[in-house]
Amino acid sequence: MLKTDYMHSADLFIPLRADFPILSNKIIHHDLVYFDNAATTHKPKCVIDAIQEYYTKHNSNVHRGVHTLSANATVLHENSRQAFARFLNTHSDEIIFTSGTTHGINLVARSLGWKKGDEIILTEQEHHSNILPWQKIRDEFGVNLKILPLNENLRPQWELLPEIITENTRLFTFVHTSNTLGNINPAKEIIRKVRSLNPHILVLLDGAQSVPHFKIDLNDIEPDFFVFSMHKAYGPTGFGVLYIQKKSQSELNAVFTGGGTIKEVTWEKTEYENGPLYFEPGTPHMEGAFASMKALEYLENIGMNRIFEHDKRLTSYAIEKIKEMEEVELYSEGEDICGAVSFNVKGQHPYDVGVLLNNYGIAVRTGHHCTQPLMKKLGIPGTVRASFALYNTISEIDYFIDKLKKCIRMLN
Repeated sequence: MLKTDYMHSADLFIPLRADFPILSNKIIHHDLVYFDNAATTHKPKCVIDAIQEYYTKHNSNVHRGVHTLSANATVLHENSRQAFARFLNTHSDEIIFTSGTTHGINLVARSLGWKKGDEIILTEQEHHSNILPWQKIRDEFGVNLKILPLNENLRPQWELLPEIITENTRLFTFVHTSNTLGNINPAKEIIRKVRSLNPHILVLLDGAQSVPHFKIDLNDIEPDFFVFSMHKAYGPTGFGVLYIQKKSQSELNAVFTGGGTIKEVTWEKTEYENGPLYFEPGTPHMEGAFASMKALEYLENIGMNRIFEHDKRLTSYAIEKIKEMEEVELYSEGEDICGAVSFNVKGQHPYDVGVLLNNYGIAVRTGHHCTQPLMKKLGIPGTVRASFALYNTISEIDYFIDKLKKCIRMLN
C-alpha cells in the first residue's frame, strides 16, 4: 500500500483530534505525539464534561433512595449498565461494574471455589494482572498452574491444548490482544476448541486491549468471563467491567460483601441479591459509570468497525516503516497486529530511546510492560512500545520515524 493510500484511509479521523483537549499541549516546545495509548487513552471533551455534569446535576447515592436525586442517579447508573450490554451485545444482568481489569480478574479468582488438584491454564504472553492472581490461588489452594508456550512467531501454541487440557482443568484464561506485541488472538475459535476438549472448563478472556480497537460481540465469542478497563477506551480511570455469563454466575461465591449486595440481613442469616448487585458491594463509582456511558456513545457514533480499520492501518504503516530500519529489532509482525508495536534499537536500552523521543514531544512506553515472562522468552529486559488510538495520524508516525532515526544516530 502506498503512503497516499494510508493517508487517505487513516487520516480521515483528523477532525476528531479537536475533541481531545490534551492533544493541544506542548511537550518541551514540541506538539504532543502520544503513542502510549495501550497504557491509557486520552479522554474526549464529552467524557470530561460528563464528570462535571454528574457532580453538578446528578450527584447522589444510587439504589434504595426515595428522593428525586437518588432516583435519577439510579436510573442513570442502570442506564450505563444497559449501554455496556448493548455495546458488548449481551444482557445487562451479566454486566458487573469494577474498578478495572485487575479488579475483575481478582474478583473471579477469589470468588471461584478451588480444590487441590484443580488446573488453571494461561499463555506465556499474559499481562501480570492475569498471572499474579492465579499464582496466589496456586499457592493457597494447591492448584496446578499450566503455561501454554509461545512459538517462534510469538503466538500461543494453540495446537498443544489437547495435550495440556485434562478433566481437572477448571479454568483457561488468555489475553484477547497482547498489550506488548499487539497480536489479536482468535478468541471465538480458541474458546470453542477448549470446550470441545472439556465442556466444563470456564474461560476468562482479558479484553483490556481489544475493547478500544474493535467491536466485541460476547454473544458470538461466548466466554464465561470478560474483563476490561474504561481508561484504555477513552473513559475515566478507576472504572471497568466484568462480564459474567448468566449460566456461570452460579459458579461464583462473591468474596467481597457489604451494603448494596443484600435483600435482607439478620444475625442468623443474610439473603443476597441476584445478578450484578451481588458482586458490587459499597457505593459504586457512579460518575465513572456515567462518564463511561458517554465514552461508549462517542465510540458508537464513530463506529467500532471504522475505528478498527483506522487503528489497523496506522499499525501496519508503523510496522512497514520500522522494518525499513536495519538498526531496529521488531517484535510485532504479522497481519494480526493492531494497536501496539514493540521494538528495540539494537545494542541500546529501551529507556534511553524513550527519553530521547520524549525530547521531541513523542510519548512511548518503555520497559517490560507488565509482561516479564514474555521478556524472558525474548531474552531482553524490555522494549520500546508505540501504541495507537483513533486520534493518531500517519503524519505523526512519519514524524516519529524521523525522530527515531535521529535518536539512533545520537546513540551510535
